[in-house]
Amino acid sequence: MSTIFTRIISREIPADIVYEDELCLAFRDINPQAPIHLLLIPKQEMPRLIDAQPADAALLGHLLLTANTIARQMGVGDAYRLVVNNGADAGQSVFHLHLHILAGRAFKWPPG
Repeated sequence: MSTIFTRIISREIPADIVYEDELCLAFRDINPQAPIHLLLIPKQEMPRLIDAQPADAALLGHLLLTANTIARQMGVGDAYRLVVNNGADAGQSVFHLHLHILAGRAFKWPPG
C-alpha cells in the first residue's frame, strides 16, 4: 500500500531528510509540535506497531537505537521524547509505522 512515507522513501516526493541508513530514514515533520520534530520511519512497510511480528524485533530495536543516534546528531543529548501513535483513535494519520522524535522544549506529563 502506498503512503506519503513510501513515496518519501522512493523519492517521489521531497522531504527534509536528516538521517538515512539501509533500514530507515528520518525527516523533519511538516507540522512540528516542538522546535525539533522528526519522523523516523522504517523502509519496510508496516502499517502500525501492532502489526509487528516477532521477526520484526531487530528492526524495532534498530529504530530505537537510531533515535538515540539522531538525538545526539541534533545536539539534544538525552532530552527528547519518542511517540508512537498506534491506530486512528490514538492519533495515527499515516498508516506506516513512524516514531516522532520531539525535542527542544520541556514536555509535560501526561502528554494529552
